[in-house]
Amino acid sequence: MERVKRLVLDVLKPHNPNPLEFARALVSLCVGYEVRLVVDEMDENTESIILEISAHDIDYELIAEKIKEMGGSIHSIDEVEVVNTSKDEEE
Repeated sequence: MERVKRLVLDVLKPHNPNPLEFARALVSLCVGYEVRLVVDEMDENTESIILEISAHDIDYELIAEKIKEMGGSIHSIDEVEVVNTSKDEEE
């Protein structure tokens, strides 16, 4: 089975929620998620951020939905790390 272990996303978000609240909302989606957020650019209304998420098995759809719910949009998936594991390893 394939598992997504790491994602790097280019995201455009409004100033609110602030970067700390944004990262906390994402990390709270699932036990074991780790989030690293870097503000890349900022203008009057928005922030471009680089979002790195690491975990045992990332649910991309859940992440994308939460970003949208907070007023953000994913511009691109810049990096992905996926592993293929056997069923025995998952148990």
